[in-house]
Amino acid sequence: MVHLDLNLLTALDALLEENSVAGAAERLNLSAPAMSRTLGRIRRLTGDQILVRTGRTMIPTPHALAIRGEVHDLVQRARDVLEREHELDLANLNRVFSVRAHDAVTAAIGPRLLATVREQAPGVAIRLLAEATTDTNELRHGRVDLEIGSTEPDLPEITHITVAHDRLVAAVAPGHPCATGDLTATRFASADHVIVSRRGRLRDPLDDILDDLGLRRRVVASAPSSTAALYMAARTELLVVVPEHMCAPTLRALDLRTRPLPFALSAMPIILAWHQRYDNDRAHTWLRTLIHQALAQ
Repeated sequence: MVHLDLNLLTALDALLEENSVAGAAERLNLSAPAMSRTLGRIRRLTGDQILVRTGRTMIPTPHALAIRGEVHDLVQRARDVLEREHELDLANLNRVFSVRAHDAVTAAIGPRLLATVREQAPGVAIRLLAEATTDTNELRHGRVDLEIGSTEPDLPEITHITVAHDRLVAAVAPGHPCATGDLTATRFASADHVIVSRRGRLRDPLDDILDDLGLRRRVVASAPSSTAALYMAARTELLVVVPEHMCAPTLRALDLRTRPLPFALSAMPIILAWHQRYDNDRAHTWLRTLIHQALAQ
């Protein structure tokens, strides 16, 4: 252990983040052959292949998946120890962040966020990831740095704050029958609907509300994202229910009309979450502050 090269941890973290020798080499400003030799050293040291090739891509082994979060945590903790007394140098910061969010959130804050990041920290890259269809605990495992959603996390080690609230509205094309007049529950139910569902479901909680009122709507289609559903509504006589403020850029671009829903619904919280390992990470704090500001606006 006296002769253990701790630089291998940084290389391993990059390899497990990129799942690519070339990607990890670029991230650490190394040549691909140098990174390949480093992977060989890691394989000999761990007794595991770490990354294995499947076709044109590489995937982590079960052992690599098991240690990925711990490796990432160790690298971040080491960076914090070594850089604790230094100011954050955004101009020279070289880091990749992964942010998972609903597509409407990405569309709403993405342009402003990326413009600010490029101006303040040109060496930073951001992966904007789609919401997962199941709970993957990727914050815990270090595969996601920040997550924006509407549900409070269950895990005690996940820090979270409620940044803002949004309300659901009905969106229709200007010529739709529901674009004018009072949108009653009966008129809402009589319209043909497209709903947003990553899993392709044709029913959501609004149907339970309609059931209680003795009403039923016809769901013609589901779309995997709110953006896709809004495009469908703009070009058909379909009605879609979306978050008003998060979808505002797309609603304006498509010239859609929004109507308040004829039900008493609680405002939808917008929650920013991250693993507590990043609580005192200055670069992470900088990014989540930017995201917090963009969401609040």
